[in-house]
Formats: sequence, structure tokens, C-alpha cells
Amino acid sequence: MNIVLTTLNAKYIHTNLALRCLKAAAQPEFDPTIVEYTIKDPAFNIVSDLYQYKPDVIGFSCYIWNIEETIRVIRMLRAVSPNIKIVLGGPEVSYDVHEWLRRVEEIDFIVMGEGEFSFKKLLEHLQGDIPLEEVPGICYLQDGKVKIHAQPAKIDLRELPSPFRFKEDLPHLGKRIQYIETSRGCPFSCQFCLSSIEVGVRYFNREKIKDDIRYLMANGAKTIKFVDRTFNISRSYAMEMFQFLIDEHVPGVVFQFEITADIMRPEVIQFLNDNAPKGLFRFEIGVQSTNDLTNELVKRRQNFEKLKRTVTMVKEGGKIDQHLDLIAGLPEEDYNSFRQTFNDVFAMRPEELQLGFLKLLRGTGLRIEAEKYGYTYVDVAPYEIFANNVLTFDEIIRIKHAEDVLEKYWNDHRMDNTVEYLVTEGFETPFDFFQNFGTYWEEKGWSRIGHQLEDLFRRLEEFLATQSHINLPVVRSLMQLDYLARQQFQPRKLWWDERVSSSEQKEIFTMLKENPLLAGEEYAELNVTEKDFYKHSLLVPFAIDYAKFANGEIVESKGILLTYFRNGKTPIFATLQLG
Repeated sequence: MNIVLTTLNAKYIHTNLALRCLKAAAQPEFDPTIVEYTIKDPAFNIVSDLYQYKPDVIGFSCYIWNIEETIRVIRMLRAVSPNIKIVLGGPEVSYDVHEWLRRVEEIDFIVMGEGEFSFKKLLEHLQGDIPLEEVPGICYLQDGKVKIHAQPAKIDLRELPSPFRFKEDLPHLGKRIQYIETSRGCPFSCQFCLSSIEVGVRYFNREKIKDDIRYLMANGAKTIKFVDRTFNISRSYAMEMFQFLIDEHVPGVVFQFEITADIMRPEVIQFLNDNAPKGLFRFEIGVQSTNDLTNELVKRRQNFEKLKRTVTMVKEGGKIDQHLDLIAGLPEEDYNSFRQTFNDVFAMRPEELQLGFLKLLRGTGLRIEAEKYGYTYVDVAPYEIFANNVLTFDEIIRIKHAEDVLEKYWNDHRMDNTVEYLVTEGFETPFDFFQNFGTYWEEKGWSRIGHQLEDLFRRLEEFLATQSHINLPVVRSLMQLDYLARQQFQPRKLWWDERVSSSEQKEIFTMLKENPLLAGEEYAELNVTEKDFYKHSLLVPFAIDYAKFANGEIVESKGILLTYFRNGKTPIFATLQLG
């Protein structure tokens, strides 16, 4: 029997762990072929490729980001291969199975929930070894009626085979994110999350997990992401794994975790600050909201003060980047409340702050209670909301404008000094900067056209010119610093027009020739020749004192900024005064 397991990933760099778990569990009796695509691939191309495998059975792994594209593929595939058995699984089709089976007639079977045991049993049936009645955890249409088989007992995760030992994956391990799970389930009951449906947490065999990580690192994996919903729910387990990864990591490998920050003990963070190599770990932390009533309504237990303590300690340690998540549109979180949530979280200055919007996922408590909170939403994946009883669609659109520039100007870290000044000195709150700029960005139509790095600086300057309270010369100087600090070589074009005259350049060179320490010790030690000075130096009018800025103070001072580029190294900066 020829079996193909497939999915449409969001991006090429992603890999589908579920398919590999199914393949490992099906062996040795069955040996499915794994084929992965992306949601950007044309459906016709996918169908053409799958058709050439001549499968008897094909299984699709389904999620909110790929379900609609997957349905198009399924319908085309059925037209060209009417006898193929089409099986769907994954979180998107495990709930509301009646609707899926009636909406997509091409589906033969849906495997609900955890699939390793059920899928193998289904293959045994399709091969003629056992009757259909003996296959648990599946549903299908029979004589126009939906048939649902009871779920099997929970799998003993410690007995599952490794999903990482397939030779065909070896060439790709270093090019794509490798996902690994060490547990299933979540101890929390957040009503917007599918993980709340499964009660309790089960663990895989620790030594097998360690062997898998050793194998992935030995074969070139660079990014390994743990998909556990709460990696640190067991402190002893998390400490054991952290110690193992510190002791045995390969340089250049990054491990990512989803952690619950408010239950992380200070001694654990101190251990990481003291022992983890910089860049080895990356934390993803779901804050979602700081509104106590909102958290209570979605059954989310969260101590924000302890969360803040954790994030602050990790940030001060300087070893671990942190990605924090917010969700706009939760119950009783109106526009002003969300503004407060954003400012509460941004105050911690996470390396990344993701501003997401509530999606009413099938099977979640909030979707069941949507009417209670006045939700209107798109009833097609990804089920994002339009509005609720305290947040209008207009307000959601405005927040989306803020999200757009937050991604470009904060998360991408193109001009940290500038943004820091603007959110502390230029606007009442950080949210107000991102909101006002985001709305201006949308009004100018920039969200519909591309941009280069220089465009981001020009557009910010254009926006700030409309804000009468902004000290534009200071902000422009900070923007110039941010721009030049990213350049390892002298840029061929600048986004600003002001230049220093030839006579001023000559005067500055003469000054530095007589006393190079005016530009600092680093510059003086280079013994810059006249030829190198004119080749590698950039001089621009400047409105702040760089020496004081380097010590954390912004002081207005008209002068000239010297930037000396060192061919691949960080530039040297100094402010100089003429006359």
C-alpha cells in the first residue's frame, strides 16, 4: 500500500513534526512517504506532484493557516484520483467534524486528536487486516450519517519512537527549523487556546529526548524549537533540560521555548544568567493581557508582577532574547484597556513584542461563548474577530495600524535609539507613538507598497514633521546614528540632504591631524592617513553631543558628527566643533 503524508507549511523553513510522528509510529508495518509544500505553492502544482507518487492513501495535516488551501488541493486531487483514500488530521479538523465531513465530501476519514495509534489502525483496516469498527479515534460519513469512533486511551509518550531518524531529512536539518516536543498537554485553561482542552501534562522519555537533540545537533540543526505549551511547568524537569543543553550544545545552535514567566523562580533565571552562553536560548512568553477582569473571564491565571520580575531579570542578564505576545480583542478589553496592556508590556522593552488579534478557534471555550461577549468573526480560518461588545471594528483596524509599524520599527530593531527617545520623550505613551504613526502610515498608502531601509527613515521623518511638539533636529540626529551604526562600509546614498562643505572637511582633517584624540582613543590609535580619512570618513551636521549620548544622556549641541568606517567593523563616532 502506497501511503503519502503531506501538509502545506506556512513557510519553507518550517517542518511538520506531526507527519514525522505518524510515520515513525506506522513503521515497520507501513512506510509512508513525507512530502511537504507551502501555502504559497499553487494548488495545481501540488496536485500534479502528489499525483506522481500514485498514493493509495494520502494524509493531510491541517491547521488554521493551511486548511482552505488544503481543501482546494483535496478537491482537485479527488478529480484526478477518484479511488484514493483521503485522510485528514490535525487541530483544525479535530473539532466540528460534522461540519467538515459535510462541507468537504472528498474526505474519507478524519483522525481526531492524537493520531499515532489511530492512524496506524486505520492503515491496518485499509490494508484489509482489521474491520473498520476496530479503528478508534476516527470519524467518517456512512449512508449520509456521521460516524464517530471513541478515542483510544492516551498514548504512553515514553514508548513512542523517535520522529527524527529519517535519512531523507538529513540534508534539510540545517536549513529549516526543527520542532521537538518533550510533553503534551497544558495545566492551564485559557479559553482562547486549544491546549486548554486536554487535561493534564504527559512527558516523553527524557533520555530519548536528549538523544534526539544530540542527533539533530550532530547533523547540522541550527534552530530547535520546543513546542511544549509550558516548558517550565516542572521546575526540576526544566532545570535538568537547561543544564543538559548548556553542557552539550553545539556552537551556533539556538533553542526556543514557550515558557510561563510568572511561575519561573528567580533562582532558575539566575542560573541561566550565570551559566547559559549568550544567544543559546530564546523565550516566547504569552502575556496576552494585563487586565485582571479579562484574564479572569478567559480563565487565565497570571501574576503580572511575577511575570514582570522574570522578564526583567532575564533582560538584565543579557543572555536570552525574549518574544512577548499580546492578544487584542479578549473579553472586556476595550481600546483604552488594550492601550494600557500594551504600555504595561512595552515598559519591559522585550526584544520582540507581537501584537496579535483574537481568533475564535474551533473547540475553544470562547468560540462556544461568542454570543455572550458579542463577538462577530470570520467563520473561515483563521477565524479572526471583527468586533465584540466593547471593541469596535474601527478600533481593531486602528490597532492593526499600530501593529504594522511596531513590526517594522521595533521588532526589526532598525532604529532602537530613535524609537526609545520617541516613546519616552516624544509621545505620551509608547502605544500613542505606534498608533499615531501607524495611522499616518496607512493614510499615506505605504502599507500597500514596498520599502527599502532608507524609506523607513524618510517616512518616519515625514511623519514627525507633522508633530509640532517633536524636537526634530535631535530626532534626526538619533536617526542618523541608528542608520550609520548599521553600516559596515560607507553608504553610497544617504536618506538626508545635509552635507558638510569641502572647506569644513579640510578644517576637520587638519584638527584631527594635530590632535586625533578629539575623535577618541580608538580613532587616534588608527593613525589615519589623509587618503584614508577622505575615503572612509563621513561628516554630517549634528544636533547632539555624541560623547554624552554614549554615556546615556541626550544633550543638544550643534556640531559635526564624524563617522569613520573600518571595513566590516563597527564604525567609530565622534562629535566635533568647528572654529
